Amino acid sequence: MRPPRSFSLGRAACFFPFGGVGNLCLLVLLALLGGCGTLPPVAPRAPTTALAPDPAGVLSKTVAASTPPGEDSGFRLLPMGVYSLDARIQLVQRAQRSLDLQYYVFDNDATGRLLLRDLKKAALRGVRVRLLVDDLYTAGSQQLLLALSATPNIEVRLFNPFCCAREQLLGRFTASLFDISRLDHRMHNKLFIADGVMAIAGGRNIADNYFTLDPLQNFVDMDALMVGRVVPQLASIFDTYWNSEQVRPIESIVQAPGDRKLMQQDFDEWVDMAAPPPVLALPPTDVLGYGPIGEELDAGRMGLLWGTARAFADPPDKLLKRTDDDALATSVTLDVLKAMRQATSEIYVVSPYLIPGPRGMKALLDVTGRGVKVTILTNSLAANDVPAVYTGYAHYRPGMLKAGVDLYELSPQRTTHNVRLGMFGSSFGRLHAKIAVIDRKTVFIGSMNLDPRSATKNTELGVLVDSPQLAREMLRVINISKLQSAYRVRLAPSGSDSVQWLSTDGEKEIILDSEPESSAWLRLYNFMVGPFVPDSLL
Repeated sequence: MRPPRSFSLGRAACFFPFGGVGNLCLLVLLALLGGCGTLPPVAPRAPTTALAPDPAGVLSKTVAASTPPGEDSGFRLLPMGVYSLDARIQLVQRAQRSLDLQYYVFDNDATGRLLLRDLKKAALRGVRVRLLVDDLYTAGSQQLLLALSATPNIEVRLFNPFCCAREQLLGRFTASLFDISRLDHRMHNKLFIADGVMAIAGGRNIADNYFTLDPLQNFVDMDALMVGRVVPQLASIFDTYWNSEQVRPIESIVQAPGDRKLMQQDFDEWVDMAAPPPVLALPPTDVLGYGPIGEELDAGRMGLLWGTARAFADPPDKLLKRTDDDALATSVTLDVLKAMRQATSEIYVVSPYLIPGPRGMKALLDVTGRGVKVTILTNSLAANDVPAVYTGYAHYRPGMLKAGVDLYELSPQRTTHNVRLGMFGSSFGRLHAKIAVIDRKTVFIGSMNLDPRSATKNTELGVLVDSPQLAREMLRVINISKLQSAYRVRLAPSGSDSVQWLSTDGEKEIILDSEPESSAWLRLYNFMVGPFVPDSLL
């Protein structure tokens, strides 16, 4: 018997996706019964920190053999979903000392169970595993994670957990109505560290649709494998979160259904520990011409692009900041805006959830006013999995176009025909990558969207890299989506704030006057709801 599957909205934008009289009655009832639920006191615990790398380890030797003298940090972009999943699996299977994972979403689906299965196997051979998951979307995976934590050498913790009524998202919030201000802040970071020498960071959570394995909808996303001096920086960030007051051991929050031995047996059945490992269908090369990571790891040497890197993250106590200005002052968003303001020639930004707000608009106006060319790729209405976010973005769209921003919106239909970023088949394509390239030499990759939630509500993680070679490869990936999978947006000739969407069919240019690929109902929703949804709620 498998535990129930979880679901993922991809973002903590709409906490109450319910409707109808029945749900309203349930909300009132749960509020009366448990609206004052609170977390138990924090139990004292000794801090744990990253283990020092073992120079004799397999991964350590590979990094040493791959690093030219004097280089700072090395990178391999992972634009293709199945390659990115394979990279994680390869690192878990080769780890000999430690595995530290930090994710906003860790679903109970084929991808989540595959990775959890390999994490347990690593722990059984003596690898220390620390897994930190935000608690928003754990209703369908909490028993699986709890059972994993019963394995020796594995510890699982939850960030900013809910107190009770944990089986459903609706129940969680209604049981904590007087604690909503705390629960509105989530850990959006995505980080994976193996043996303290190799890391993967970027936009992907752990779920089928982040690795083009979902039959219905998949995300166009971006990660990077990292080595060198940036990895200890990332390890320090992980330790800060792991030992923070906002984090609780899962066994202090989730009630166990039985003893530890029974939990381990259930886990083994849920993830098919006794079955042969599944084989991922990997194409010979990815869009950048790289083969699978495993082949290079077997050879003991990797081809990487090098540069100077700085990793940074919001503090885990961001949720305690008294004002939005206080939260922004130490945010990843502020670091990225500062880097953008230093641009001298051009900026490329990819942000699936784009609501620049007054600060973002000021930054865009500052740089375009100095003659800096700005190109932005975001989701169209049809591609956005949170339509309310699109309404917030649409409010700023005319201003960005008037400022001279080149604006593109991802097309779900065109994405299905663009196989260079993965085999989407008949599934729905949505943008989820959070990246930027500044002056063709500085690259940002991380978890941050250019919106108020990333700036002041959620915690985020990012890496800035000075590397013209890496910037060149990132621009290749951006241009593939921009030119082959997106509409170009422009102001309508009428001179009003209305816009048009342009695409090509062979050599013929197609001009559309309403949101492409979207239903009349979705467009009506956008028209009716948009004016009434403040940016601060998105």
